[in-house]
Amino acid sequence: MKYIQQGFTLIELMIVVAIIGILAAVAIPSYQDYTARAQVSEAMSLTSGMKTGLAEWFADRGAWPSAPASISNSLAGKYVRSIAFAGATGSTISVDATMKGAGSVAGGIKDGIFSVDTTSGGVRWACGALATAAGSTDLQDKYLPGACK
Repeated sequence: MKYIQQGFTLIELMIVVAIIGILAAVAIPSYQDYTARAQVSEAMSLTSGMKTGLAEWFADRGAWPSAPASISNSLAGKYVRSIAFAGATGSTISVDATMKGAGSVAGGIKDGIFSVDTTSGGVRWACGALATAAGSTDLQDKYLPGACK
């Protein structure tokens, strides 16, 4: 009599489960870093949106505004708690976005600061690890957008 296999053996199923476990162990940390980087992109979007207004303000008045509300109505977001100015002296200013500390913010960026700054009165801007003004970013490089590394 001929025997026909009707399913998978236990060892075959265990091999599949082991392979899935190994793939998950590699993929989950990468996914968490990707999620944090996507959340930091909100901070970059909010701070970068202020660049033109700040450059025009400085070119017109020769000084920086005292508060971010003078330039933009978008001072918070889903992942960003607040935006503030730091190091506003001469032609230098830093726009700092502070990430929220609770809720859906990724663990590596909670309460972190993302900065864009200029030392040329708004002509050239730098962000993240390239920032040079007083309120520099304190987030790890792996969480920064590519333009800021």
